[in-house]
Amino acid sequence: MTFELKMTEQQAVDGLKGLYGSEITAADVRAFCAINDIGYQTVTKKLSKYKVSKGKWNLEVTTKAVENIENSFAAPSVTPQNLVPEKDETFVKFGPFTDVKKIIQSKLFYPTFITGLSGNGKTFGVEQACSQLGRELIRVNITIETDEDDLIGGFRLVNGATVWHDGPVIQALNRGAILLLDEIDLASNKILCLQSILEGKGIFLKKIGKFIQPKKGFNIIATANTKGKGSDDGRFIGTNVLNEAFLERFPVTFEQEYPSPSIEQKILKNYASAVNVHDDDFCKRLVDWADIIRKTFYDGGIEEIISTRRLVHIIRAYAIFNNKAKAIQTCTNRFDDETKQSFLELYDKVDADFDFNKAEDQAYQEDA
Repeated sequence: MTFELKMTEQQAVDGLKGLYGSEITAADVRAFCAINDIGYQTVTKKLSKYKVSKGKWNLEVTTKAVENIENSFAAPSVTPQNLVPEKDETFVKFGPFTDVKKIIQSKLFYPTFITGLSGNGKTFGVEQACSQLGRELIRVNITIETDEDDLIGGFRLVNGATVWHDGPVIQALNRGAILLLDEIDLASNKILCLQSILEGKGIFLKKIGKFIQPKKGFNIIATANTKGKGSDDGRFIGTNVLNEAFLERFPVTFEQEYPSPSIEQKILKNYASAVNVHDDDFCKRLVDWADIIRKTFYDGGIEEIISTRRLVHIIRAYAIFNNKAKAIQTCTNRFDDETKQSFLELYDKVDADFDFNKAEDQAYQEDA
């Protein structure tokens, strides 16, 4: 029996390492075969898992080990998530909701801009439209610091290696999801990296040499407290004047007002029921109070306003403290003393029998 038939993989590895070291070439293998009177193909088959390239082997590292190392450097695998927002039973449609829902339902690319005062349900409406239609939604909260890396993606350090991670914009493009750019008027000019995407053309990722085409159904919806022209009255500090060419890429703009008193009362009743508060009269008085404050605000009598979101906060506080005065006072403490006092005095107009001082004393006695 010849030595060729008896030579094991380990004998071949040990013999080659003893003569030529761990990193060997085809010339080394041929010389080894000549010394041991063994066929070249026979030896190279035994070395197949050590091959690193054509005519080169590393006898210290197997190809399986190399694969394991490469996999450890790759971006972590992500289990596909269901990005469809949950249905909220307290939601009541109003304002441009029906039109926004039609745009989303069409699956046409039609960038949409929604503007309106703070806390009037702009974002909530988009979320619930997607929920009703079973559409995925990726929300990005924009700030002055938001840049291309935050939106498009970039390289991240993973296990000592640099790997590419898609940003939320690329994820939305690939999934055909709705991309919600929340508070877009807080953005700097770095947001201009979205120009080609707002034209429906996709984007070329120059860092990795890859072009991303939008999947059918992808669309962009932006919300803002202003129309992208800044805040002249100073109410929304931090908002910026957005590039005109950027704004021009939104073909439609919806102006969302606060809901009418009847709609707002229904919203509060729904939410009150969800937190086990059963006081329709209190809900109505809160809505009437907010309506008076808003009219006074629009007439220039006060500089602040009570939002629908603030009314929901009061209902939640009432559910926790079981005290109307405490709920209203704690939820208006964020305003300066003069504004807060004005709000409390306006509440007396919708509930003349209510005495904040008396209610506060009663709450103190109950706590004691």
